[in-house]
Amino acid sequence: MATPEPSETDARAAAEWAARTCYGKLVAQLTAQYSDVTLAEDVLADAFASALTTWPERGVPENPEAWLMKAAARKAVDAARRADTAARHARAARPLMMTADIAPSERDGPLNRDRRLELMFLCAHPAIPAPAHTALMLQTVLGFTAEDIAAATLESPAAVGQRLTRAKRLLAKGRIPFAIPPDHIRQERIAAVLRAIYAAYTSGWENIAGGADPETGLATEAEWLMRCLIRQVPDNAEAKGLLALILYCESRRKARQDSAERYIPLTDQDTALWDEPRIAEATALLTEAGKMQVPGRFQLEAAIQAVHAARRQTGRTDWSMICKLYETLQAFTDSMGARIGYAATLLQLGKVDEATDLLNEMPHKRISQHAPFWAVRGHAMKTAGDRDEACENFRHAANLTRNTATRDWLLAQASER
Repeated sequence: MATPEPSETDARAAAEWAARTCYGKLVAQLTAQYSDVTLAEDVLADAFASALTTWPERGVPENPEAWLMKAAARKAVDAARRADTAARHARAARPLMMTADIAPSERDGPLNRDRRLELMFLCAHPAIPAPAHTALMLQTVLGFTAEDIAAATLESPAAVGQRLTRAKRLLAKGRIPFAIPPDHIRQERIAAVLRAIYAAYTSGWENIAGGADPETGLATEAEWLMRCLIRQVPDNAEAKGLLALILYCESRRKARQDSAERYIPLTDQDTALWDEPRIAEATALLTEAGKMQVPGRFQLEAAIQAVHAARRQTGRTDWSMICKLYETLQAFTDSMGARIGYAATLLQLGKVDEATDLLNEMPHKRISQHAPFWAVRGHAMKTAGDRDEACENFRHAANLTRNTATRDWLLAQASER
């Protein structure tokens, strides 16, 4: 029986899969070889465009990642030839000419070692303004658009775009080494790397970007990056805290929806569905971090999740302990997420007025497009007996939510009387 011709849909699906699973790895490889992150992004975008044209006609290659790498290298050679007067491309031309013809073929094995972590440390270089570190990492390593980054960091897309443009200019001028830096420099830059990985994870958790499939989405990517990072900095308490936080949250992924794919909030989840091995690993990591006696934001956030995880054994949630942890967390971060979580905990303890005041004090510009804020405020208004305001808040949260199951749950809350 003849093999059916691949459809355009098949080719697009393969390209989308490659974008989700390979984008950051390919940008890191290209940047490492040619010392230009903007060039790497541009030629990779051209390679994906070529894939969408070529794969429907010739079939999806056996190794899409290697095909894209080879296509990107050829695009870079062409760009260098066309832009003789561009200093950036001229610097890149010689190594490109030498390597393009020996780039991995479609049937070759895996590409060289994954260098995404090196690219993240490059993006956290002190020559780049600190406010740009997270945005630059999210875009270059994880393929976020300015709009995705704005949603993850509660900023405007225009501000994020300007910050990225300036940062990439500095990278192009700086001749910054592409490599895992020495230990003392790693320690200086690790906070920025952790913030970016955390932003990626929270985006993957709510599917802001990267698709709904956790096996190929940002949540899995963030966990993988954290495991790589801990191998580089095994004595960093906050790194262990962040991985513990991710594992606690991931342990509950299967319990977030029922058999009909309806959303189930944390307080109603069946704890028997929680992943005990992940919880055990998270607890071990958090214990190791605590022994270092260097408290920090991610350890505290992981500790909050540890209290939730304890419900699997005790059958109850210690909301008073969670409240105390949130109060301590305020000294380490002014993040909107932490403040919203604190407000939600106050509601669980029956402190409706205190929770409402906390929510109303938050800067409107930062939370106006943030669905969790409106969901918690809706709960506060419902508890206070203001049904009309609660319905409006729940509907606003639903309109800002991309996850279908969560949106349907919010709309159901809005329709309750």
